[in-house]
Amino acid sequence: MFNFFKKAKDKGILAPQNGKAIPLKEVPDEVFSQKMLGDGIAIIPEDGKVVSPVDGTIAQITDTLHAYGIKSDDGLDILIHCGIDTVSMNGEGFDVKVKEGQKVKVGDLIANVNIKLIKERGFSLHTPLIITNFDEIKDFEPVIGDVKSGETVVIKYKK
Repeated sequence: MFNFFKKAKDKGILAPQNGKAIPLKEVPDEVFSQKMLGDGIAIIPEDGKVVSPVDGTIAQITDTLHAYGIKSDDGLDILIHCGIDTVSMNGEGFDVKVKEGQKVKVGDLIANVNIKLIKERGFSLHTPLIITNFDEIKDFEPVIGDVKSGETVVIKYKK
């Protein structure tokens, strides 16, 4: 009752990797750069550790182990997609540490990714972090620059 008096609360999604956050439009793949799946940022990772950017539940892990869907506790659908065209690696170089349906907290290890192998195979390391149910968002602000996994807010939003 009286929900119309409640003010939208600022929230944040943290970096899933150490590295540099860049605008999604700079990702060398049109599906991401043209925001076909939703909006967010991308990380150019410094290392292969991937952690949960939110408290939530692992909703999906692709068969090829390169992408992870998380349902945040506040209802956002978040996609972490490690590298571009890495689906063709068929899981090689991706050591996933979680299971579908598993609860995670910010900073919990999701996977270790062999970024050296990704580079050797000629794939881009860009890791999009996307809110796929963007219609839930009222205000959105990407944060660009150097980031630390599980610590730096890379997306500020209001629901």
